[in-house]
Amino acid sequence: MSWHASVLTLFPEIFPGPLGASLVGDALQRGLWSLETRQIRDHGLGRHRSVDDTPAGGGPGMVMRADVVAAALDAAIPGDDARPRLLMSPRGAPLTQKIARELAATPGIVVVCGRFEGVDERVIEARGLREVSIGDFILAGGEVAAMALIEACVRLLPGVMGKQASGEEESFENGLLEYPHYTRPRDWEGRAIPDVLTSGDHGRIAAWRRAEARRLTRERRPDLLKPKRGEE
Repeated sequence: MSWHASVLTLFPEIFPGPLGASLVGDALQRGLWSLETRQIRDHGLGRHRSVDDTPAGGGPGMVMRADVVAAALDAAIPGDDARPRLLMSPRGAPLTQKIARELAATPGIVVVCGRFEGVDERVIEARGLREVSIGDFILAGGEVAAMALIEACVRLLPGVMGKQASGEEESFENGLLEYPHYTRPRDWEGRAIPDVLTSGDHGRIAAWRRAEARRLTRERRPDLLKPKRGEE
């Protein structure tokens, strides 16, 4: 059975978007994974299918109702569905390569795309939604974030990438940023490919790449080099 992503959204027409192109889109066509979108508004209330209401305690904007989101989730998830339930949220845990690998190893995911000021806290608690963020910034909704999350997972599925090694040497896989890449022409605008990469000495090349990965990580993401809690 292929990895299956269910996306609950007010804008299903946005999908598959980028998920239908390149390696991820080809894998979708080959049945290595599947994508289902569900319209939350189908479970809205009244003649206008309302999905939101004013925030309790006052304040700007609107909040997605717990009863509406719960109804959409319950309709999307059979009783025996063990897939993780996620909510794309700027207050969620940062998406990392480790989380992507963890989710890629499951049968798939169910993703709720929030809108407005957010989602009623009670449905987050009652339906066990795991909040995930793609960065410290705000989007109009969770759809773009959901696409980023799904792509990060799908490209890790067996058979999606041409060479397994291409995934193992990427940024974050070994706790470091990826080393620089070069290709032909050997000289371009007065800039040459580093001699070590054309030396044919695989040991020297590997050592250079490790050193460059550490240099870039130290310069751009020194936080990745700090020992994790319990590793000091």
